[in-house]
Amino acid sequence: MGILDRIRTVIASNINALISKAEDPEKMLEQLVLDMQQQFTEARMQVARAMADGKRLEKQYENEVRISTEWETRARKALMAGDENLAREALARKADHDKMGAEYKVQVDAQNQSVESLRGALQQLNGKIEEAKRKKNLLIARAKRAEAQKTIHETMSGLSDNSAFDAFTRLEGKVDQIEAEAEVATEMAGELQAGDELDKKFKALDAKVSDAGADAALLELKAKMGMLPAPAPQNAIPEKTGV
Repeated sequence: MGILDRIRTVIASNINALISKAEDPEKMLEQLVLDMQQQFTEARMQVARAMADGKRLEKQYENEVRISTEWETRARKALMAGDENLAREALARKADHDKMGAEYKVQVDAQNQSVESLRGALQQLNGKIEEAKRKKNLLIARAKRAEAQKTIHETMSGLSDNSAFDAFTRLEGKVDQIEAEAEVATEMAGELQAGDELDKKFKALDAKVSDAGADAALLELKAKMGMLPAPAPQNAIPEKTGV
C-alpha cells in the first residue's frame, strides 16, 4: 500500500469515527479538515523524500557514467602506449560501470515516474481538501438548520401533550374567576357607597326636623314668658276727627 493510499485509509477511518460520534457537526467538520491537512502535510513530506531519493539515484547514475567515461579514456591511453592488455582491463572496468549505470538508469526512470504519480495524487488530495474547506461552511449551516428544525419539532411534540394546554385552560379559568370577583367587589363597593349617601340624606332630614321641633319649643316657651312681641291688629278702623 502506497503512502497516499495509507493516508486515504487514515482519513476514511477518521471520518467514520467522527461520524459515528456526531456529537457536534461543526466541531466534527473542523476536526476533519484539520486531520486532512495534517495527513496532507505528511504526504507532502513523503513525496519530498521520494523526490530526494530520485535525485540521489540520478547522481549515482551520473557518477557511473562519469567513471565509465574515465575508464574509456584510460583504455585509449593504454592503446596509444601500445599496451593492449592494460587497455582490455580498462575496458573491462568500463563495462562494469556501464552495467551499473544502466541499472541506475532503470531505477532513476522508475523513481521519476513514481514521483510524478505521487505529485499528481498529492495535487488531487490537495484539491479534495480545498473542496472540503469550501463545503465545510455550507455543511455547518445545513447542520445548524437541521438542529433548529429538530428542536422546533421536539418543542411542538411537547406542546401536543394535553397537559400543557390543560394548564393554560386552568389558568384561564382562574383568571376569569379573579375578574368576576373583582367585578363583584366593585359592585358591592358601589352599593355600599350608595347606601351611605342615602343614610346621610335621611340623617340630614332628621336634623332639620329636630331643629324645627327645637325652634317650635323655643317659641312656645317665649310665648309663655311674654317675651314675644304683641301681634299687630288686623283690619283696624281709624278714628274720625272733627273739622
